[in-house]
Amino acid sequence: MTTRIHHPVPALIAAAVVLSLGCAPRGGVESAAAAAPAMAPVSPAFSPGDPHIGLQRDPRLAELLVDISPQRLRRIDSTLVSFGTRHSMSDTLSPTRGIGAARRWIHAELSRYSAACNGCLDVSYDEGMVEIARYEGRPVVNIVNVLATLPGRDRRRVIVVGGHYDSCICSIDGRDFTSDAPGANDDGSGTSAVIELARVFAERFPRGFDATVVFAAFAGEENGLLGSRNLAERLRREGYTVSAAITNDIIGNVVGEDGRVDSMSVRLFADGPDNGPSRELLRYAWASGVAYQPSFEIVPVFRLDRLGRGGDHRPFHELNWPGLRFTERVENYRRQHLPADDLANVSFPYVARVARVNAATIGALAMAPPPPDSGRFRRDRDSGGQKFQLSWAASPGATGYEVMVRRTIAPTWERVIPVGNATTYLLDAQLDDVWAGVRAMSAAGHRSLVASIPAPIVPRTLQ
Repeated sequence: MTTRIHHPVPALIAAAVVLSLGCAPRGGVESAAAAAPAMAPVSPAFSPGDPHIGLQRDPRLAELLVDISPQRLRRIDSTLVSFGTRHSMSDTLSPTRGIGAARRWIHAELSRYSAACNGCLDVSYDEGMVEIARYEGRPVVNIVNVLATLPGRDRRRVIVVGGHYDSCICSIDGRDFTSDAPGANDDGSGTSAVIELARVFAERFPRGFDATVVFAAFAGEENGLLGSRNLAERLRREGYTVSAAITNDIIGNVVGEDGRVDSMSVRLFADGPDNGPSRELLRYAWASGVAYQPSFEIVPVFRLDRLGRGGDHRPFHELNWPGLRFTERVENYRRQHLPADDLANVSFPYVARVARVNAATIGALAMAPPPPDSGRFRRDRDSGGQKFQLSWAASPGATGYEVMVRRTIAPTWERVIPVGNATTYLLDAQLDDVWAGVRAMSAAGHRSLVASIPAPIVPRTLQ
């Protein structure tokens, strides 16, 4: 059986926009999908790509999203700004100013959340002495991430969600570590979202999930992604598997330099290959956003980052783990890396909307089994090569699987084929002409990321 979504004419037009522009229409698709028949006969034909890709709402996650508070986000960001500067080379001893005071406050705040849930969060410093190669004299600095870990039943399968708490006035002087660098949006907004996510997950899910979730306040991003690189390399060295690495960086501005206002959409950045893990994480977050917050538009961008810029998802992507960046739709470069990056220019209701897409994505993934492994294919001789036999290794904890198919030019999955608990399937399409994959399902219906069949070719830079 294959699940295909049949849209009425208006939704067909909206879906065509999705395919041509790579973005989800605001509303419309969800109601059309809900009204569609659940199943349709197996057919090689394609229906318009639906951003839902078969993901279902979980009422517990929907309730958690309501808890994310713009007021709390404002309080957190206001405190971060109050430290004056959070430059990586700023004061580490003062109790009120500099990056040292900021990281101690973050640690104390996360520890307070942990105490409220009887120690459900493991709060720690993750540090390393790192040379800042881009500065004259190559100074060595102690780069300190602050982590809050919500242990899962699988301690080795990890989801990382982060924002960087360091700041700078790099547009004036990158080495100025004494002047005020408020960094309210870059990246007080993202750090505030991560801290608030740690709070609501600790309150709602103190016993954790199947996967372990790490809420990370990264340091050293403005100096070359130093903190996130340290963490990614340590996790790889110690044998962890990162199921997803999400960074929230610059997620609070809604007014552009030209006066344009957009508070109802967000960009998601992920690099290729198109059937690789980062793109699958983007599709999953896109679908989660549409399912849980349909009025908030997800704009997928199929590249690593904005041109000439970088983010803390990159070190994870470079290790061939799924890496994804959330960034506001409308950036204002007249305030970034400048003293003008202040609280007055951060919209906290908007930050809350972005945080809710994060929460839906993180929670759904953490409750799902890991993706199937060792996917294989072979041409079916009896059909003269018109069909392909797919197979994969069983996924721990999975109660069923779905085969996914889309055209190579389609931005998201177009066919969802339930196959029960089988680990083989005869695909009624030439695999030469499409992308295909498989995902695992839990008993409660939570879906894993899609594992491509065949596995994506890993660029040499990621090997």
